[in-house]
Amino acid sequence: MRLSHLVATVCGIGHLRPASGTWGSLAALPLAYLLIVAGGLWLFLPAIVAAYAAGLWATRVETAGKANHDPSEIVIDEVVGQWIALLPIVLGVQMTGAAPERLWPGWIGAFLMFRLFDIWKPGPIGRADRRNDFHGVMLDDVLAGVAAAVVTALAAAIAHGVLM
Repeated sequence: MRLSHLVATVCGIGHLRPASGTWGSLAALPLAYLLIVAGGLWLFLPAIVAAYAAGLWATRVETAGKANHDPSEIVIDEVVGQWIALLPIVLGVQMTGAAPERLWPGWIGAFLMFRLFDIWKPGPIGRADRRNDFHGVMLDDVLAGVAAAVVTALAAAIAHGVLM
């Protein structure tokens, strides 16, 4: 198996059915937990950038010359988007020193919000998806992750009385 395929499918997770994107998002959670425990925000941020760069490369290679520019087995984009959605949780862990699992409502909220925005694809998320190239494959999930992170941060602020 080619390295580009391993990266694009996140070691084969993208071949799970049904709902390969959901499987990719779920796979992102334990990977994020390990990154947070190992190095906190200062390991998590470069991991997002590295996964994005690797995802661009792998998606370009895997879709070259094919009619389908966003095959369902490519889920590295879901990992990147889900990690972005988790940034408010990572910041909460960094700022409070709490164990990552203590912020479990945020993990669930970030997961659900990312899946919602990734499936719904409102506004710029949908426009990025319609690019029909490897940049669009990655970019729509980045934007869905940003939208999910904003909602997650707002929900945390409300839950903790910051915006009341």
